[in-house]
Amino acid sequence: MGGNIVAIVGRPNVGKSTLFNRLTATRAAIEEKKPGVTRDRLYGSAEWQGESFILIDTGGISFDRDDPLTRQVRRQADLAIEEAQVIIFLLDGREGPVPLDMEIADRLRRSGKPVIPVVNKLDQPADMGEATAFYSLGMGDPLPISAAHGRGTGDLLDRICELLPEEPADTGPAEDAIKVALIGRPNVGKSQLLNTILGRERVIVSDTPGTTRDAIDTPFNYDGRHYVLIDTAGVRRKSRVKEAVEYYSVIRSLRAIERADIALLLLDAAEGIAEQDRKLAGYTDQAGRGLIIGVNKWDLTKERQQARREWLEEISRAFAFAPYAEVIFLSALTGSRVQSLFPLFDRVRQELYRRVPTSLLNELVIDALAVNPPPSHKGKRLKIYYASQVAVKPPSFVFFVNNPQFMHFSYRRYLENRLREAFDFSGVPLRLKIRARREKED
Repeated sequence: MGGNIVAIVGRPNVGKSTLFNRLTATRAAIEEKKPGVTRDRLYGSAEWQGESFILIDTGGISFDRDDPLTRQVRRQADLAIEEAQVIIFLLDGREGPVPLDMEIADRLRRSGKPVIPVVNKLDQPADMGEATAFYSLGMGDPLPISAAHGRGTGDLLDRICELLPEEPADTGPAEDAIKVALIGRPNVGKSQLLNTILGRERVIVSDTPGTTRDAIDTPFNYDGRHYVLIDTAGVRRKSRVKEAVEYYSVIRSLRAIERADIALLLLDAAEGIAEQDRKLAGYTDQAGRGLIIGVNKWDLTKERQQARREWLEEISRAFAFAPYAEVIFLSALTGSRVQSLFPLFDRVRQELYRRVPTSLLNELVIDALAVNPPPSHKGKRLKIYYASQVAVKPPSFVFFVNNPQFMHFSYRRYLENRLREAFDFSGVPLRLKIRARREKED
């Protein structure tokens, strides 16, 4: 389900950003009581009972035709509705149904998409009955929740997973193919890189930003290995996303990341790092995919040794949340170092699916505790009883401890660093989960 999309829509100030943050377990959306704060779409990954999907937070819908900004917000929300598989229609339980809710309901009915009417701001159990007033919208059974407190959100997630379609089985490339999504802002050279890798004109190469509209899958073989390169449209700043096709390209870039094993984030050596680059890298990290940062157009760079040091420092600062990312300097135009991508793809893919035997993992934990014992917390000390790897893509580990609250973020980072020192994991994020287990149960 990872490529399915769920859109949160509704009028202004009904709590869409609060619900987005709750379902994605982030603070990515700004929560503000003032209506109209969310104007652009926010994207995030949500997961429930082993199923995942892309969640979109949209701006509040209004039908004021005199305000250009209002029209733009409404248009972007319409595009999210068109692209989504399931729509959450968020309503304000404190205010009850208002005429604008009915107008939005009519628009959602015309979309033909599955719609879940969700009544928010019912913060007390006694308030839940207020949801019945929204039967008047004719959208089916309204689901009462409190996004701020999390009440009812489990039922909402159950309902979403029931409505999401199963994605068709992949009958295309070989099962062992390494899938690489080429992502980045417009005109950084993604299509040129794809053509250089393939040695032929597979896609149109143009100096005009935004030429590539869809994500194009290209299976091929290199040195006996199977690969799929997914060329995506350039993602430009939200303020410049004016055409509907460009908005679709943003979503397709996110879907490409979800479908890939590795994302190759291409940067322009002449332009530096932009906020959109950080967002794409952040989404890749959140999705648990391998990350390679490619600094393209290196052939145009002068004093390369000094420039390389400066670039590495800047990458370290800008992508501090992903210090594991591999970095390569290349030129898609001349082909310089393009062949070096393939060993990187192979290694990162291998690390993404690496499994550590439980015995070796616990030997590492014992050694880590001996070298650097956990600090005490209010006179009590963290105890780690044992650890186990529970998943790959990305590699995920569970540490069973006496009290998860005693696990300071710095000690968690220490354990991650020890894992990387012992088992590499270059180019991939790690997930460390801390769970309580009583000592007598061990």
